[in-house]
Amino acid sequence: MPVFSFLLYVIVTSFTPGPNNIMGMIFGNKYGIKKSIRFCLGVGTGYFFVMLACCYLNLFLQDIMPNVQFVLTILGGLYMLYLAYKIITSKATEEDKDRKQDRIYFTAILLQFINPKGILSGITVVTTFILPYYHSHLSLIFFAALIALFGFLATLSWSLFGSVFQTFLAKYRTPFNIVMALSLVLISIRIFIE
Repeated sequence: MPVFSFLLYVIVTSFTPGPNNIMGMIFGNKYGIKKSIRFCLGVGTGYFFVMLACCYLNLFLQDIMPNVQFVLTILGGLYMLYLAYKIITSKATEEDKDRKQDRIYFTAILLQFINPKGILSGITVVTTFILPYYHSHLSLIFFAALIALFGFLATLSWSLFGSVFQTFLAKYRTPFNIVMALSLVLISIRIFIE
């Protein structure tokens, strides 16, 4: 396996803006780094399961990929538009923050199953870098965990950014929310176009 190309691909797809990283930055800004770690752990856990599914269902997905890709594109794009709407209209109270924190881990896990960027990059990394070289259960679990770790670290770094600039971003909350919502809208438009 070309290790450098594999690592470069995983790092670039993990750390570039996408639903996980944008939501991680928003949670870091809203709740602080300590409380947003649950979201980051949920992203890592969910992405681990998505990567395992990509590994074990790769041959099946190749046969039905056009249908799966279309459905994931529609669901993922609509979900990002919904997230953009929620960001633009958010006015969190302390009670809302506590209630939402209880569900944040499982929400992050479920987000991975409709995240088109994560699924498509997962399928790409599995078909290009993993399955041509490795077939044992242990190696597939290892690579799924490694890629999920990168996803966790990427989301954590974006959450850290949101947390560090919490005071600054709180002062400019409305423009920040508008920029983040527009980012999600642009990502969803790009997904719909492709």
